[in-house]
Amino acid sequence: MTGFAAGSRARIALAVATAAGLALAVSGCGGSSGSSAASDGTVTITVNDMPAKTDPVNRKIFLEDVAAFEKLHPKIKVVPHEGQMDPQTFATKLAGGQLENAFYVYYTDPAGLIAKHQAADITPYLSQFPAADQVKPQLRKVFQDARGHTYGLPEGNYSMGLVYNRALFRQAGLDPDKPPTTWDEVRADARKIAALGKGMVGYGDYSKSNTGGWHFTAEMYSRGADVAKQQPDGSWKADFDNATGKAVLQQLHDMRWSDDSMGRRQLLEWADLLQMMGAGKLGMYLATADNIPTIASQYKGDPKDYGLGPIPGGKGTLAGGGGFMFSPKDTPEQIKAAMAWVVFKYENPDRIELGAQRAAEAKQPVGLPEPNIWTGAAAQTKSAADKKYANQPVGNYAPFQQALPGIPLILEPPKAQQIYAVLDTAMAKVLTQKDADIDALLSDASQQVDSLLAAP
Repeated sequence: MTGFAAGSRARIALAVATAAGLALAVSGCGGSSGSSAASDGTVTITVNDMPAKTDPVNRKIFLEDVAAFEKLHPKIKVVPHEGQMDPQTFATKLAGGQLENAFYVYYTDPAGLIAKHQAADITPYLSQFPAADQVKPQLRKVFQDARGHTYGLPEGNYSMGLVYNRALFRQAGLDPDKPPTTWDEVRADARKIAALGKGMVGYGDYSKSNTGGWHFTAEMYSRGADVAKQQPDGSWKADFDNATGKAVLQQLHDMRWSDDSMGRRQLLEWADLLQMMGAGKLGMYLATADNIPTIASQYKGDPKDYGLGPIPGGKGTLAGGGGFMFSPKDTPEQIKAAMAWVVFKYENPDRIELGAQRAAEAKQPVGLPEPNIWTGAAAQTKSAADKKYANQPVGNYAPFQQALPGIPLILEPPKAQQIYAVLDTAMAKVLTQKDADIDALLSDASQQVDSLLAAP
């Protein structure tokens, strides 16, 4: 959590209108360890997501917000903890009463926690927090069960798009305001960029350290397919040993070996493509919006040179993010107090502009299209704040922003990192072996993923 930009983990949110009217008196103790009620009705709650001491700027922002919240709510005491929910220790903390009253989770976590009754149902209290209605419905749905009951509040989001080098597009005779929107166009544009010579790579992709499987998944989604599919009995099975999976790998193989548009250096992992983009040697790759300021700050690229387009294919985009859930051991008073904190800090449009202002003052990115959890009037407020305080070339991201509302957001599969590790092999072989047997690679990977998904 950065403590800065509106609409993101960096958002500064103050729920004055919604939270000030809450009645938060309690009659006794209960809930997670560290939560208590004093005789005067004060509720003490524990929350995580506080930045570490190694991030002093954002930690300072966080603690300032704690103080501001407690001033607004003198009957609530916030005890902040560093870090987020750790799946390896979660069950132990819950059983031992050490789980925070409000704890941060990634979007891949809620379904399992809800199924195991390891999070509190906050549906009865949502009407007291109308600001939550301005969060995108597809993000709120992540925290809902089949009955429509809600167990958490979104905090931030991201989705995959196409980062591209506008300068190389111009040099190759391509329109930098019209990035490719189909995989055929990606292939054609990559050939033109690679034809510039001087070591230029038209399109880059990953194949190491789980990043190859991650991108394979994103590319499957973009074509309207899955990587894993839930069965009628609730179990999951691999769903990529098919024509779509073959099309993904075949195109990469052909771009690498027939077109020579992906460069000879392969077995790339996360930082490699950012470094290549920063050095002006890469035309395009799949990424999230926050890659662009990282390319500028860590790899000395010029932000004005980079654009962001929608994911090619446009039939789905890999999406993620996180939010807060609440301990099932919380009392109603603790739930309401913890929700008031989460709305104050992360989910109120009243302070979107302040978030953008503070981000700009701290030289944090302002103007990226994501994270952005808002819809309706709040989305308009964010857009205006971004325009007012932007330190990023907002116009370069217009193709992404215009297309995103029409592209379905799809979460990562269960056991995502383990699946990605398996799929790394398929990605690596098609990019390093000209005679790679794509059918065999998909079949072998599918069997391995089925075994992973069948394991408890």
